[in-house]
Amino acid sequence: MDRTAQLTARVTGRGIAYDRPSTAPSATSLHVRAARVLAANWTGTSTVPSRYLYPHQWSWDSAFIAIGLRHLSPLRAQTELETLLAAQWGDGRVPHIVFSPSVPLDAYFPSPDFWRSSTAGRAAGAPRTVQTSGIVQPPVHALAAWLVHRADPGLSRARGFLARVYPRLAAWHRYLLRRRDLGGGGLVSVVHPWEQGMDNSPCWDGPLARVTPAPACSFRRADLVHGAPEDRPTDLDYGRYVRLAADYRDGEYAEGDGEFAVEDPAFNALLIASEHALARIAAELGSPGTARHARAERLTAALVERLWDDASGMFLCRDLRGGMIRERSVSGLVPLLLPGLPREPAGALVGTLRGPHFAARTGLVPSYDLRGPAFESNRYWRGPAWFNTAWLVERGLRAHGEKAAAGALRTAFLRAAGDSGFAEYVDPDTGEACGAPGFGWTAALTLDLLHDMDGAMETGEEGGDRG
Repeated sequence: MDRTAQLTARVTGRGIAYDRPSTAPSATSLHVRAARVLAANWTGTSTVPSRYLYPHQWSWDSAFIAIGLRHLSPLRAQTELETLLAAQWGDGRVPHIVFSPSVPLDAYFPSPDFWRSSTAGRAAGAPRTVQTSGIVQPPVHALAAWLVHRADPGLSRARGFLARVYPRLAAWHRYLLRRRDLGGGGLVSVVHPWEQGMDNSPCWDGPLARVTPAPACSFRRADLVHGAPEDRPTDLDYGRYVRLAADYRDGEYAEGDGEFAVEDPAFNALLIASEHALARIAAELGSPGTARHARAERLTAALVERLWDDASGMFLCRDLRGGMIRERSVSGLVPLLLPGLPREPAGALVGTLRGPHFAARTGLVPSYDLRGPAFESNRYWRGPAWFNTAWLVERGLRAHGEKAAAGALRTAFLRAAGDSGFAEYVDPDTGEACGAPGFGWTAALTLDLLHDMDGAMETGEEGGDRG
């Protein structure tokens, strides 16, 4: 899509005031349809990923949703992030779910009575006024906050948005860097597959094999009420997820003693991108961001040292108990997002994207190796193409000067999002919709790609800001 297809709009605190659009009708229609999804999923203070399958607020979903909402209403985008951060724990962690008290307990599992955050999480400073989960999700939030600020700096400054969220974001990063460096090499570890966000990836099969699953009779899978069983994790895998979560809860959410600890490239790449964003937020607030940029550079070096694999041409996960995980997943491509990534791994990642393991017929990026032994085109994170990871890879291609490849991915994204009804994910070869329809981040990131035609992430070195 070229510049002539860009929506022309004046973004205000209350929403969008349109000038005469210089856009094709299809792009206008896509914008309107995406906005309707976000309106339907809006609760008044946050946006649910899906009214039926995911009826609460999810952490990294809200960050991606805020990035898209900034084009509709910067005020609503700010509120999205503020609502999430209001549920932050005293130790700095941002929980992966903030539960709505108006939703019945049986609408989603694990429910608040499973996590017992206000009691089991008391020592870690869990809030008493809201129920949350006890695990986390990838730290996209500082990046989202910076992009939301840039959408309407005047409104942001008038509301003191950055001044209020910066201490919480800094505490969040401090928790990850101090409490989750379980391997001692500088990178953050996840202690549950749900934390990494790509819940059912084949990357977790090896580490999960050590985990004794919870008995099937001990939990009820609400996800199967609204999701097709062939698209969802198996009962065996789900039993292992439940066991890990229950053990973590019973240990009062303390770090370091669980069966699962993995250094993941996407999780750490998003932390690095958000460290750069925090540096920019600090500078906006009148403090030097040099130390944060330097920390991001050190984390980038650690990422390359510990997780880069020359033979695969991409980053791999590291199981702290079992060593490198040889499975190829989209997580290993996400570090392309980092403008500071050295030239050789960046070039190799571009080559891997174009090669047989990830070159899907739709032009999207599969979540797992197309030639991998565990590939399934429609099962949750075991092959389908997701829109949030496509957005990250598109930004990465653009950051490294691959404008033609980025444009092709953008076009594939917008086509698949519209054709699928903003599905949660799609078959990477056919584009068939899978998972929940009207999915929050699919609609939000569609809006972002329609509006932000230059694709500037503003996560790299100083001097990359746009006016």
